[in-house]
Amino acid sequence: MTDMTTLATKLADLKLFQTVLIDSEQKLMAATSDRTIRERLEGMLKSDRENLGNIEEAVTKLGSAAAPRDITQKHAEAVIKMMAGSELSPYDKFFQLELLKHQQVMTGLVLHKVGQTLSDTLQDAMEPLNKVNFENRAHQEVLKGVLYFVGTREIAGQEPDMGLWASVEQGIAALKGAIGSAAS
Repeated sequence: MTDMTTLATKLADLKLFQTVLIDSEQKLMAATSDRTIRERLEGMLKSDRENLGNIEEAVTKLGSAAAPRDITQKHAEAVIKMMAGSELSPYDKFFQLELLKHQQVMTGLVLHKVGQTLSDTLQDAMEPLNKVNFENRAHQEVLKGVLYFVGTREIAGQEPDMGLWASVEQGIAALKGAIGSAAS
C-alpha cells in the first residue's frame, strides 16, 4: 500500500528531525549563559527526548519502518552544521530552532490527520503524535520569548522587559487550556 510506505517515510523524517531538535537544543544550552533560557532549553530537551520515544511508538504501532528521505537527511545535516558553526548569530540559531519546531508540529499534525483519514488502525498508530504535537507547539511559544530576549540583546544591546516571560507563560497556559478543551 503506497499510503503506508509514504506514511512510514514521513514518520522516519519526523523522527530524524526530532533528533536534530535534541542536538540543536544541547548546542544552544552549551552556548548560552542566561540561566532562564538554559532552564527553558532543559525543559524542552527533556520533553523532546520523551517525544522521540512517542515517535518511535508510532513507528512500532504502524508496523512499517522506513528510512528518512535523502533530501531530509541532507536538510538535517545542513541544520546540524549551521547550529554547530559560527556563521549564525545566537538569535539566528534560536530562530532556526523555532522553525524546526514549526516543521515538526505541522508534520505531526498532518500525519495524525492522515491516520484519521485512512483507517481506525492508522489513527490509533498515529495517536502518540498528539503529545509530540502539543509539546512542540508549546515549545514554539517558549521560543518566541527566547527570540525576544536574544534578539533584543543582540540588536539593541539592552535587556528586554522581564514582563515578557510572564506573557509567554500566559500564552502557554492559554494554549494548554485550548488544547485540553478540544481534547475533551
